[in-house]
Amino acid sequence: MKAQLIEVGLQKEQTFFIKQLDCDHFNTPFHFHELCELNYVVESSGKRIVGDSIANFSSGDLVLMSSNLPHIWYNDPDYLKDTTRSTAKAIVTYFNPNFLVHLTHEEHYRIKMTHLLEKARRGVRFLGDTQQRAIQKLQKMVHKKGLEKVIGFLDIINLFLDAPEYECLASIGYQHSFNEKDTRRMSTVYQYLIQNFTEPISLAEIAAVANLSAPAFCNFFKKRTQKSFSRFLNELRVGHACKLLQNHELSISDVGYQSGYQNMTNFNKFFKEITGETPSQYRKELLDSFAGGRM
Repeated sequence: MKAQLIEVGLQKEQTFFIKQLDCDHFNTPFHFHELCELNYVVESSGKRIVGDSIANFSSGDLVLMSSNLPHIWYNDPDYLKDTTRSTAKAIVTYFNPNFLVHLTHEEHYRIKMTHLLEKARRGVRFLGDTQQRAIQKLQKMVHKKGLEKVIGFLDIINLFLDAPEYECLASIGYQHSFNEKDTRRMSTVYQYLIQNFTEPISLAEIAAVANLSAPAFCNFFKKRTQKSFSRFLNELRVGHACKLLQNHELSISDVGYQSGYQNMTNFNKFFKEITGETPSQYRKELLDSFAGGRM
């Protein structure tokens, strides 16, 4: 997967830089940069791509990423069509990892910080109490100035050092190799898939979008995403189905059709292959979680 190398505005004399987004929808291209990034979605939903991970996101999503990890947050077409939603909001913090690693010579701290940044090479999504406490601190930090803002930022990072509630996003050993000339091609492919994954998409069709032959596209796509096009498309559809299964007014077959599957056999097959469960089992676990007050 090709991504664009971008500059995010952090000057050498700065320790970190905070950007608040408030727009109709997230429109940053699939990209990477030399800084670490903490991305907090205040209000929005859609699909999040970090490295070779693709998953749903919603308001409250909190992800820490290391330098040069490709990523993007996309809004789903249904989000863009919903007239009751007028904005997509986020607080994004950029920082140089060397600033944190060399903040002190205390060995215990440096080991913990190095470990956190190592996990962030895959992208770290924080959960539970850690997520909520970090969000509260972020919301306060953006209104502070000078040294108080720096202290607020360090307080958040300190919270992450021993946080037990997290998940890593990209697969173990994920690596990327980028050629800037392919940026627009891959951005076009991604945009097309996000907008059309609920409809049938043939290999010939998506290859034409990329202006490649079908064999060339397969090689191109797999080399850069570390997965086949069919696997990626099914992960995209199954992830969407997981979100729809939370709506108990939809039948299992409705969920399958609305996620891009033309028959239930394929829907059940790929859903279990990717999640390890059937759609019915997945929905039952959701119901049990709600009943137990865990969601």
